[in-house]
Amino acid sequence: MNAEMIAEQPQAGADLKTLDFSVWMLERLARTEDALSLWVGVNTPAGLGEAMRYAVLDGGKRLRPLLVWAAAEAVGGHAAATLRAGCAVELIHAYSLVHDDMPCMDNDVMRRGKPTVHVQFGEASALLAGDALQALAFELLLPEEDDIPCSMQAKLCRLLGAAAGSHGMAGGQAIDLASVGKQLTESQLREMHRLKTGALLLGSVLMGAACNAQTEARAIEALTEYGQALGVAFQVVDDILDVVADSATLGKTAGKDAANDKPTYVSLLGLERARAHAEELRQQAHAALARSGLADTQALAALADMVVQRSH
Repeated sequence: MNAEMIAEQPQAGADLKTLDFSVWMLERLARTEDALSLWVGVNTPAGLGEAMRYAVLDGGKRLRPLLVWAAAEAVGGHAAATLRAGCAVELIHAYSLVHDDMPCMDNDVMRRGKPTVHVQFGEASALLAGDALQALAFELLLPEEDDIPCSMQAKLCRLLGAAAGSHGMAGGQAIDLASVGKQLTESQLREMHRLKTGALLLGSVLMGAACNAQTEARAIEALTEYGQALGVAFQVVDDILDVVADSATLGKTAGKDAANDKPTYVSLLGLERARAHAEELRQQAHAALARSGLADTQALAALADMVVQRSH
């Protein structure tokens, strides 16, 4: 199955009254996996493709591509652009995990229930695999053969670059590394995670919205508020799970935040207040969708519920 066939499959479940979220999610996950398998690590030299595919395929919740799909469908987005945007943001996420797990950063040995890329392939190969995944993300957004308008391609690249760069994910990681052993205020902690985790989640939503160049300002504003609330909620729940779940459930090493003396929502607020805050953020996300003026936001609402109620 080629990329065009993947993108052009009917977008079943768009009717607000009949949406079965499980079916909706499985269909879009299948399209995303097919495209990633088609595009990642193909015809690369010296075993690089094997490390790239190991980092991306057969693991992960694919939350970011699902957010792209849900937002794009809410605004009636371009199908091929949606598929490519979802894959691109997942590649940026995957590259960030490869680099974050390396000894020079978080020094983790397990990710998605299997050895991290640097453990499996060595540090040099992991570094190169991450670099290649980042480059491939932008290559996917600038195809030669698809009918995606050039202005839409440029906007998607700008949104992804901003979400991943020094004022987004990379900047947040820099703050995280600089904050080890320090006492942060709730405002400082929120700002760190707004960049480190939230920027790419918000970027996913906005990239989905950008798959229709005619999306109204009112909808963009509401989707921005939704994405911001979801981004913080994701990190709050991550901090909770790091305390209450085991490594087998998480698919990564549990308890590392406390072991590394990292500031978290649990260390700052306590477990019960952190749980209450996650629920407040879920409600904020739903309220933002209600103000969007979009007819069908059920998938976006269900994704917010999934983020807060997840167990891993």
